[in-house]
Amino acid sequence: MPASILQKYGEARLPRYTSYPTAPRFSPSIGAGAYGDWLEQLSASDPVSLYLHIPFCRSMCWYCGCHTTITRQDRPILDYLTVLRDEIRMVAERIPQRMPVGEVHFGGGTPTIMSPAEFLALTALLREQFSFAEATGIAVEIDPRGLTAEMAQALGAAGVTRASLGVQSFDPVVQKATNRIQSEKQTAEATDHLRRAGVGGTNFDLIYGLPHQTVQSCIETANAAIAMLPDRFAVFGYAHVPSFKKHQRMIDENALPDGPARNEQAEAISETLIAAGYRQIGLDHFALPGDDLVQVQETGRLRRNFQGYTTDNCDTLIGFGASAIGRMTDGYVQNEVAPGLYAQHIASGQLATAKGYRLTAEDHVRAEIIERLMCDFAVDLPAICSVHGFDACQLLDGNDRLAALEDDGVLDMKDGAIRVSQDRRFVIRAVAAAFDAYLEQSNRTHSKAA
Repeated sequence: MPASILQKYGEARLPRYTSYPTAPRFSPSIGAGAYGDWLEQLSASDPVSLYLHIPFCRSMCWYCGCHTTITRQDRPILDYLTVLRDEIRMVAERIPQRMPVGEVHFGGGTPTIMSPAEFLALTALLREQFSFAEATGIAVEIDPRGLTAEMAQALGAAGVTRASLGVQSFDPVVQKATNRIQSEKQTAEATDHLRRAGVGGTNFDLIYGLPHQTVQSCIETANAAIAMLPDRFAVFGYAHVPSFKKHQRMIDENALPDGPARNEQAEAISETLIAAGYRQIGLDHFALPGDDLVQVQETGRLRRNFQGYTTDNCDTLIGFGASAIGRMTDGYVQNEVAPGLYAQHIASGQLATAKGYRLTAEDHVRAEIIERLMCDFAVDLPAICSVHGFDACQLLDGNDRLAALEDDGVLDMKDGAIRVSQDRRFVIRAVAAAFDAYLEQSNRTHSKAA
């Protein structure tokens, strides 16, 4: 990528656009009352996705951007799971009937921090309160360092279809600088446990832009991970926001790579994965040719949500747990972030919604445009606006960001149809930002665009 383009657009702090509007727009004006109404209005025939947040880890990774709590004891986890089960029952009482489920995702924190018995009990409750089909996918995020053979067997018995393993970097220097010591052997053993247990899909997460990371160490990590034959990779740039995530202050900022170095690392990982036979999906995912992600991308059905690029086509996401975000046709809701406050709400018989956002008609248009750009690197504005009964000129006239991107050769535009240049896709977030009506009000907490 030309240095001038990287310097101009890659240094800007922009959202990852896993939703629109993004979370900084959420407001306490949308609370439990609105959420309860939205739940009751759900159509019993439309499948929903479920997200369960388990906000506990045994140690803190200093690069972490998630909501999590460090505990060496099991009691806080057990108490939290009791509250989580109560929330599941409470929400299930508000919806029309046992709604069909398309996808389930356990995120964290470390979801596998719970015992095998607790995980089996939790998934059994979900199957009791919602309607699962044979095709329902269940995904779990996993820290390979703590995964036992017994837990892997429980995941298989619970019907888990996909495991997402955190790898980040195998470079011991980087691991020490981020407080995440994890050997290749631990990762390989965890992967083997999962496959023997019948968990068919495996994702590996890699990160570039970490302290002391180099192009060579990124390539070595990618090659070591490829040897374990995961179906998919997600490759993220480290977002250094110590004012927002205080534990990131433990990272030596002087050891962080600059913009051009981050770009070189990202390109090196991408080239290594593609050379090994993986197909690039959107901005930062990679999958083997036979994977469902490749198929939906080729047919224009790729989606993007809070978990990144996905085959999940459900319009409704119900979030459970502290800080969990839900998405309805009418808007977004987010639970209380602190586990204690979350528990207080549920104990009082109230939904734990702390804030949310009610979508406008224009938000729906902009959200679809941004999603198609992030997924396809192209969008037909007039076609989308026509479906929504919206005038495309309102998005194009006076759009200085879009005009600058076109002048700089980042994109081509003809009759409202936009296509991002092949060698400029790394700054796709800057293109999406051209349609973000709220960007100037929320860009302080986001990561760099490249």
